[in-house]
Amino acid sequence: MKTEIIAVGSELLTPDFQDTNSLFLTAGLNGIGLGVSFKTVVGDDECDLARVFRTALGRSRLILCMGGLGPTEDDRTRETLAKVLGLKLVFRKAILAGIRERFHRRGMAMPPSNRKQCFVIEGAEVLDNPRGTAPGLWLATARHRIALLPGPPREIRPMFENHVLSRLAASGTGVMVRRTIRLTGLGESSMESLMKPVYAAVPAGISVTTLASPGDLSIQLTYQGSVPRAAAEMSLDGFEEKIREALSPWIYSQNGDSLEAVVGSLLKIKGKTVACAESCTGGLLGHRLTGVPGSSSYFLESAVVYSNAAKKRRLGVPKALLEKHGAVSAASARAMAIGIRKTARSDIGLSVTGVAGPGGGTTRKPVGLVYIALAHNKGAAVTRNHFFGGRAQVKYQSSQKALDVLRKFLIKGT
Repeated sequence: MKTEIIAVGSELLTPDFQDTNSLFLTAGLNGIGLGVSFKTVVGDDECDLARVFRTALGRSRLILCMGGLGPTEDDRTRETLAKVLGLKLVFRKAILAGIRERFHRRGMAMPPSNRKQCFVIEGAEVLDNPRGTAPGLWLATARHRIALLPGPPREIRPMFENHVLSRLAASGTGVMVRRTIRLTGLGESSMESLMKPVYAAVPAGISVTTLASPGDLSIQLTYQGSVPRAAAEMSLDGFEEKIREALSPWIYSQNGDSLEAVVGSLLKIKGKTVACAESCTGGLLGHRLTGVPGSSSYFLESAVVYSNAAKKRRLGVPKALLEKHGAVSAASARAMAIGIRKTARSDIGLSVTGVAGPGGGTTRKPVGLVYIALAHNKGAAVTRNHFFGGRAQVKYQSSQKALDVLRKFLIKGT
């Protein structure tokens, strides 16, 4: 069933307000097996709103509209929809009595403007709003199901859960199951090439969405259909196995966990501790590792050694080494990893040094050149990397690569 969400309110078209209601409604709909095909934000202009309603009625079967049910002149949702549908507005005395009682409990008289909230589109059910004066409406026709809900989050959420979800769930809308597979170290184009034979045999009911960001790829699998949840899970299991066969070297999570969370779990399982020495990442690596609850059991410290003097003083990197090879070099990265492991007395030392940009690059050492080293009780290994993008992107990709180096080391169990 094609489903559409319409958010009404000129304030939503400014940078000062965010439409968080749509996210809440989408999550609730997904939970009963309904995907959202369209989301529209429209201002309070009656002509614009009428145009949006006509478009929605032409392409969607279920329409959830929020906002524009208040007592002011610019609240025009119910009036506009009634005109578009060719239906009358009917005055309900029971709603008037309820609004008056609400004001009476506060020791106030009901303003005359609230009378407009007592009008209902003919044939619609009234949805009680215990937290406000604007009742919702539920309209079922031969082709459509339409819900009109108030805009304030504290009002719309209980109304959606108590009135709309129950009506939709009773009609047997099906099931929706989502899974997220996350990868790193692989470009989007390369992934598409590897996934070509997998995409050629996507099972019925499953849709695949790919999201790319610097240093990270997410594959979201969604099963939607009128089957038991166990059958949906089984179908996803089989398809997920094919994705693992194609992309296993780059997959770090099959349940949507972040790379730092995965690394944290591995450190706990292996009973290892880690300390970091950071130059170009400026503490980002330590920040990500400590963002995971419980990280104090495996993360000891992070030294941000931006200058050569700090590298010498804090980590014992030899002056001669820095003069010969420079701070951005495999030799410096190795010395930093060994140095932080020694001073922190950690099982693993992890270091990052490079040119984040936008300036500071040379022909030999361009912007984006980053060395990452990992030291342990049997030695140290260094990787040379070249990342692209702005300063923030280079820093993030450097931290992502460092975490992946640590992840792979822990998996190998060296």
